[in-house]
Parts: sequence; C-alpha cells; structure tokens
Amino acid sequence: MQPVDNQPGMSQSDSVILVEGEKCAKALIDSSSICATTAMNGANAPVDKTDWSPLFGKHVLIWPDHDLPGKEYADRVISKLKGLSVASLAIMRIPEDKVQGWDAADAVAEGVDIMAFLAAYAQKIELPSEVMPNPNNCELPAFTVGELLDDSTPFPQDWVAPRILTPGGLLVFGGAPKVGKTDLLLSWLSHLAAGLPFLGMTTPRPLKIFYLQTEIMYDYLRERLSILNNAEVFDPNFLPLVRKNLVMTPQVRFLLDEGGVHKVYEAVTRFFDVGQVDILVIDPLRNVYDPGKSGNENDNTAMLAFLQDRVEKLRYLVNPQAGVILTHHTKKITKKMVEEDPFQALSGAASLRSFYTTGMLLFRPDEKQAMRQIIFELRNGKSIPTKLVDKLDGRWQEMEPPSERIVRKDYGEKQDAERKRCHDLILQLIFAEAANGKLYTPAQFRQAFDGQAGLGGERTINNRLNVLATKGFIKFNLEEYKVVGSKYGVMCVEAMEVPAGEETNPETGETIAVMKRVLPTHFKESQTGAILPVENPEVWVYLDDVW
Repeated sequence: MQPVDNQPGMSQSDSVILVEGEKCAKALIDSSSICATTAMNGANAPVDKTDWSPLFGKHVLIWPDHDLPGKEYADRVISKLKGLSVASLAIMRIPEDKVQGWDAADAVAEGVDIMAFLAAYAQKIELPSEVMPNPNNCELPAFTVGELLDDSTPFPQDWVAPRILTPGGLLVFGGAPKVGKTDLLLSWLSHLAAGLPFLGMTTPRPLKIFYLQTEIMYDYLRERLSILNNAEVFDPNFLPLVRKNLVMTPQVRFLLDEGGVHKVYEAVTRFFDVGQVDILVIDPLRNVYDPGKSGNENDNTAMLAFLQDRVEKLRYLVNPQAGVILTHHTKKITKKMVEEDPFQALSGAASLRSFYTTGMLLFRPDEKQAMRQIIFELRNGKSIPTKLVDKLDGRWQEMEPPSERIVRKDYGEKQDAERKRCHDLILQLIFAEAANGKLYTPAQFRQAFDGQAGLGGERTINNRLNVLATKGFIKFNLEEYKVVGSKYGVMCVEAMEVPAGEETNPETGETIAVMKRVLPTHFKESQTGAILPVENPEVWVYLDDVW
C-alpha cells in the first residue's frame, strides 16, 4: 500500500485538505498552516493501492486540479472515502473562470484568501448512513428511564438465536488446539449462509459472512469444503446460497494493525457493499493480534486496546450492526475448571470477558471419547444449557444423553443392546415397508418414524441411518426410483422387493402379488461419505460390526 504525505501533521489535526501533488500540499501548509496531504503520483495515484487509513475520523476536503484528470481523480477518491470512517467529506467546486489545470498552488501564488475561498466553494458530500464516524467524535448517548420504557421499537432479531450473536455483538469462540474449532465453524457458517439451523441455533434469514481465516492453505481449504459437501453438510437445495453468501480467505499472514484493518475492509468490499455484511469472522485471533509495542495477548490493557482500535474499527467500516466472531485458544479445560469457571481458560480472559457479548467454549470432557461439549456465557438473554455434540459421518450433530455413543462405562451393555435393537428394527422396517409398496429416502424415513417404534426422534434416527449406510447395511437406488431434491434416492436393504403387479393362478383363481427386486445403484463410501456407483448390485459386503 502506498502512503499519503504529511502523516505527522494529520495526527495533530481534525481537518485535512487532500490535493494533487506535493507542490500544492506544501503551498497550503507554508502559506496558511493548513493541514494538507496528497497521495503519491497525484491524479495518477492508484486509489485502491493507497493507504487512506490516516484519514479515518478526519474532516476531509478534496481540492482537485481544474481539469478532466482532476475531476476523474476526485470522483474515484470520493467513492473510496465514502466507504471509510471519515468524520465528514467535501469537495472544492472550482469557479469555471479559472484556467485549465488551475490548482491550490496557483491559488496561493495569486494571493487568494484561502480560508474565504474554502468557505465559498467547498461542497459537502453526503456519507452513507451505514458508515459510522470515529466514535471518539460522537456525542455520548444517554436516556432517561422513562424514554427507555416508552420506546416500543421492536427488538432487533438475533443473527444467531437465542441471543448467541446479536447485531453489533461480539462472540469469542474458544477451545484447546485440535479440538475441532475450525471444522465446527466451517459447518456452522455454511448453515448460517444458507439460513439453516445448526446444533439448535437458528438464524432469521440467509446471512452474508466474511470469514478471515489464517491457518488453512488454499488447496487444503478446497479439500475441506469438498469433504463437507460430500457429507451433505451443504444441503443441495441451499448450496447456491452458501456459494454466494460465504466468502473466506485462504491462509494469510499479517497483523490487524491500521494497515491490516484497511486491507480487510478492501477485501470485504470486493464481494459485498458497505453495510451488507452480517457476520465478520476472524480465525484465530492470535494470528492477527497486534499487541502494540510492548503488550501480549495476556496483557489486559493491550488486548482491550486491540479490540477497541482494530476489531471495532473494522466492524464500523464493514457494518456497525454486523456480528463479530473471534476464535481463540484456551488452556486445557479440566473438570475442576468446568465446575468453577471454564471461561477463565481463555488467554487474556479478563479483558475478553469484559468486552464480549457471548463466550462459547468447545472442549472434550473425556479425551478418550470423541464427543465434545459446548458451553455458553451470555451477557444478554437467558442462559443456554450445555450442548453435547459429536461429528458423525462428516456432520456435526447434537446428542441427547444418554446418547447413541457410550457416555459412561456402566451404560455399556445396555447401550449395545439398544443400538442392536434399533439397527435390526430399522432394517426390518425398510424391508417390510417395501413389501407393502412404500419406499423411503433417509429424510422421508426419519420423518415417518419420528417417535415411533422406540426409535427416538429424527436426530437419533438420522444418526443410525448414517451409521448403517457407512457400514454397508443400507444402499441407495438413484436411478429407477430417483426422488427430486434427494441426494440419495430411496434406501435399499439386501433382498428387498416391491410389488410389481398381480397375477391369477389359473387352477385356483387366486390373485397373488408379483414381487420385484429393488437393487442398489449407489453406496456410501465409508471414508469420505461420498455417494458412489456400486460395481455389482447383487453383492452386499458389510464392514465391521456397527457396535
């Protein structure tokens, strides 16, 4: 990024005149002590490659040369500065009787009263309402209790309900290394971009999200997204929304300092208009943290300054009502810490907890088990019970203790027997329903038998269907019995038949049903979850027992 001139002078002034070229800036500074600056190369300056951050919070007046290149340059700069948090913006409208190319240096040389000239010919530019000025220049809001009680304006809808991420809110999502934060976050953001619920959390509509992630390189990011898609995390009916609404970076290495804030803002505005982004995500915080000259992430003063001067400034530029999600690492969370105060495990916990609206922790209560817990700390709204979650066949799912997985060893034999009963019953139901002419997709089956035959709710049935398909007990027919909107088609089990008409016994006159085999065309690959064509539909090979 190319810097603008006279940064020491701008740091001492609330008002700045932006001119074309060092000669004009020097003339104004020397003649009237006006704070003036210019971009490198004047009207030829590349607007998108100039660091305009020193103008944040300033009252900016653009004084272009009186010619076509000057007008075009001013238009480009106005378009750029409208998206930044300048306090105000104006442009000099040069009188038409001035000669072509007339500029600020000419005005000084002619002895023009600069202050009177500015007052006469400066024209204010309206800034978009979505862009907030420097908060330090704003009036401090205050209200009487009566005003607050009498305000009947509807409360804003949560970006993530219930009260997990609110408009203008900050969520810190913490966890120990390798616990699965980024993996869960990818699934969660995909659901939010499609407007779908995730682990009991809901959103009012499909959200526009910018995901600044700094760890996964481009090719491996593609790989992860492909795996998620194969696991049907991206619902095919909503995939177009995910493709459009979720924008993410591959691995990047930079600090979120003044220049970094501007760099992220420019990346966001390549995809979304100012004020359009609903959620801004930074993953992880430590990779972009700018501690200042002497601070670190455990320095509460340095962390608080970073949150205020970097994260909040970026939010103001992008959309003041955007929700922000920061992922952050924790110490290993012990059982004692969970009982006493788990959020103290966050690095820089004191300043983070004083600043965020929601804390969210992901951790394994038992390192020998795959299941994880999510704990919430809300500043606004009712408390949320701890969630027990697990990743089954590529999908994050909320579990209901005692769950399908063994939570305590003393549940072992009982749980094994219950799972085997459900396993056998599901296969028997698919087989028997087919004999009666009823075929099901996975979604149709779990809806039809929700709460029936002791199989539990839809979530539990879905978990069991996923396991049975992965192990080869259930396959799919995507061709003869293709169902619109279903990735799988109808489910098949070994030796399954459907009625194919009737025939009459010529000797007895009895009418009997003619049955037809339903053979699979596709199966679910156990490693990736991809739906692949079967080689021989007559051959059924089962993997290791599902228990």
